[in-house]
Amino acid sequence: MPENQLTFKEMCERFDVTPRTLRYYEYIELLSPIKVGRARFYGPREVARMTLILRGRRFGFSLEEIRQWLMIYSEKGTSEQNQVWIQLANRQLGVLNQQRAELDATIEDLKSLRDSVAEMIGKPAGGQ
Repeated sequence: MPENQLTFKEMCERFDVTPRTLRYYEYIELLSPIKVGRARFYGPREVARMTLILRGRRFGFSLEEIRQWLMIYSEKGTSEQNQVWIQLANRQLGVLNQQRAELDATIEDLKSLRDSVAEMIGKPAGGQ
């Protein structure tokens, strides 16, 4: 195994992803491991990219958005990538804030309905 490289299995374990996920990320060109025969090895660049991919997914970005954002670094550099990141983050923050508002409204509606039903049957609502 090349120095400072993770095997396919180690990469799956480190990031708690399935082999299918890792192969898919390679297929859609998010990751480019070093191939030696049928073996794949992941260096520091791929580990960093995987960290960014999973963070981006957690924030709600699509894999295509992440792929395009990662491509900006190699094509235009860090400054352009950071500017695009700010735009993407601002847009996603708006989406997440809207989802939170909708969730808060749903929680309040459910509490109100629960309280009405509890009052109707003469039982304490309990809970929150």
